[in-house]
Amino acid sequence: MKRRKLLQYAGLLTAASLIPIGMNGWAFRSVAQTNNPKRLIVIFLRGGVDGLNVVVPHQEADYYEARPSIALPKPGEKDGVLDLDGQFGLNPALKDIMPLWKQGSLAFVHACGSPDFTRSHFDAQDYMETGTPGVKKTQDGWMNRLLAVLPQGEITQAINLGDTPPRILMGKMPVTQLATGKKGTVPLPLDQPQINEAFDRLYSGNDPVSLAYQEGDQARQILLADLTSEMKEANKGDPLPDNFASDARRLAKLMVGDARTQLGFIGLGGWDSHVNENALLTRLLLPLGEGLAALAQELGPLYSDTVIMVISEFGRTVGENGNNGTDHGHGNVMWVLGGGIRGTQVYGAWPGLAESQLYESRDLAITTDFRDAIAPVLTQHLQISPAQLSQVFPGYTFQTSPNFLG
Repeated sequence: MKRRKLLQYAGLLTAASLIPIGMNGWAFRSVAQTNNPKRLIVIFLRGGVDGLNVVVPHQEADYYEARPSIALPKPGEKDGVLDLDGQFGLNPALKDIMPLWKQGSLAFVHACGSPDFTRSHFDAQDYMETGTPGVKKTQDGWMNRLLAVLPQGEITQAINLGDTPPRILMGKMPVTQLATGKKGTVPLPLDQPQINEAFDRLYSGNDPVSLAYQEGDQARQILLADLTSEMKEANKGDPLPDNFASDARRLAKLMVGDARTQLGFIGLGGWDSHVNENALLTRLLLPLGEGLAALAQELGPLYSDTVIMVISEFGRTVGENGNNGTDHGHGNVMWVLGGGIRGTQVYGAWPGLAESQLYESRDLAITTDFRDAIAPVLTQHLQISPAQLSQVFPGYTFQTSPNFLG
């Protein structure tokens, strides 16, 4: 059976399905509950979010000189940033996550990113998702390789909450995909008992297509059971609104409930701020902050066993352009949240914003490779071995990692 035909059959379960979203074929495993309670959620801000206007170096005179129109005011001033540590401040649109900072479960790694020099969104995203910057031939994503080295658990062990399969989860390991918003729970023809029974009989064998159908159907039933329960409890039967906060709650429900999802991924677009950046960031950061706070709350006690990482393919230029925006840059800020995070700190060696300190005289320099920032989450939190870490990020020689795990 050709891969195209396999995907046609898997497409029967697209609202919530177990599908191979890579190029390496199917990988089947027995369904058994993993004993590892640790969870990892990666949120990818596509378009290159401006980290300098998210975690603002408000003590840097060069920041204000380079951005006369779009620099955010200092703490205490009108519409000023929320002070973090005396040197950096948080964009006020992210006020909903300040309680996480104050309670010590939120931190940032500044001047972080991919060492590759590209300013192409597509290439930079691919490199960060495959975990092999500069290598275009890599087909699978680092989260799929991570799934391969983790103890195998529930059929819903890894989930992409989105409408498009992301590169980061492509590979040989099967991954559950759930559409965003109310699309994720829309009934399918296959949900009708007579049709479902007919397909159950048709695909009752042990061949690859039958196994794909059986696992996909089982994954869908587990996810829909959790989401239907959540919809009734939180919204009194009304459909879930199509926004990040509701999707974040749904993902938390799948991690807490019978799905026992261990790895989660959500991609959020719209961060390419060439024009009117401050208005765009305010509009996007408000629901992002609200969603992260909702995610932490909905996880409940499981929050202490969860790490949430917010990443983007690259940062923006230090200087503003002529349209009150910024252009494609280099270094950025990574966000890390979770009960095991040593928070209330901005990690990473800060290189400064003087022209002589900038990358190519225009961008924030990178002092922490994104793989070094992810490494402790995989080794200390998810407890994979150094050898397994090398399988997740092949060919990379790890440097000193920021010590943000308690």
